[in-house]
Amino acid sequence: MIDKTKIAILTTVANFELYKKTSQFFPKDIKRYVIDGRKGMYGIHSIKYMMKKLKGKGIEWLVMADEDVVFTKSDKIFTLINEMKKENITVCGVRDGGVIPHRKQNPWTINTFFSILSYKEIEAIWNEKEVLKNQYVLENEFDDNLSNLINEFDIKSIYEPYYCFYFWLRRSGKKILFLDAKICNDEISNSVLFKDEIFLYHTWYARSYGVNEMHTKRIDSVINLIKTNGKNENFTIFIDNFFVVKKKFKALKNRVFKKIN
Repeated sequence: MIDKTKIAILTTVANFELYKKTSQFFPKDIKRYVIDGRKGMYGIHSIKYMMKKLKGKGIEWLVMADEDVVFTKSDKIFTLINEMKKENITVCGVRDGGVIPHRKQNPWTINTFFSILSYKEIEAIWNEKEVLKNQYVLENEFDDNLSNLINEFDIKSIYEPYYCFYFWLRRSGKKILFLDAKICNDEISNSVLFKDEIFLYHTWYARSYGVNEMHTKRIDSVINLIKTNGKNENFTIFIDNFFVVKKKFKALKNRVFKKIN
């Protein structure tokens, strides 16, 4: 069995109102970390920041779950981790194309709404510059059997800037366990399954919660299906106070560079 003290869960939060509700369903007895994503920190920026802030904390397994994820059986992550350890798997998650009808992008990588990482393994080889060089697709590079995918996908897509992280891992010889997902009756939310058993729902549109009435009611209807585990309020929050400034400076530098060239 995995030592729970070496497992953590990380959420990049854009909507703390929603996070307060859904985090009640998060796995118990593991460390919780939050990255403040209200000013545009998400995707590859969040991954880079995560690797910086969690370095040296003794984490072996890291669960990444957005605030619009609602766990139905949160203990299932421990079963998943044991499976990943046994099979020498570095990442698990749902393909970002071909599985969920409204995600028609690249099936060779995952969508980051939920995943589990062998963090200790990734931390040992982490190289930010090398990761960022991997935002490209080569023809017939991966040998995944995609014949069972029933929805649209695009194997040439580099739609999400964070794809480079997962392409880097695959090109480094790391294995991905692709989880199954099913669309829900609202035709937006999806379930995620492991060995044919649902253990979470992903509602999507976290930023619209509390703003858009339709999405708020739809997300609440999913939350209300699940019995809460009780309060789960202790977490460590990371805030990069200079993120917006650095982002603007980088954009300015890129514009100047383009003009010069």
